[in-house]
Amino acid sequence: MPRVLVLNGPNLNRLGTREPDIYGHDTFDDLVRECVAAGEGLGLDVEVRQTNDESELVGWLHEAEDAGAAVVLNPAAFTHYSYALRDACAMLTAPLVEVHLSNPAAREEFRHTSVISAVASGTIAGFGLDSYRLGLRAVAALLGD
Repeated sequence: MPRVLVLNGPNLNRLGTREPDIYGHDTFDDLVRECVAAGEGLGLDVEVRQTNDESELVGWLHEAEDAGAAVVLNPAAFTHYSYALRDACAMLTAPLVEVHLSNPAAREEFRHTSVISAVASGTIAGFGLDSYRLGLRAVAALLGD
């Protein structure tokens, strides 16, 4: 069963209480349950992680590369400026799908630029938790090709 790391950046541990008008009422625990269930249905071994620490996230991407694991990544605020994260993503040889709960292009201008998108297999945004489900479906399809 292919391994997929679902990695989440800063503040996503606050889902359900952080700006629910933008990010919804689902909690991070809900996100974990949904991703694991979706992965099982797709024949993927999914592990979900979250950190507020940029260096920890970079380390997890190195771990994914070393293991040949695919990645579904919500870089959160790191999306817009973390060249360290971008460079770690560029090293990945397995699929990388960037996901966002909200649609960054429909929000503040500083959110319109992603330094990650250019090195991702694809980007899915604006569908709440469905962004993750769609990201996992995309990974499964890419691994099947």
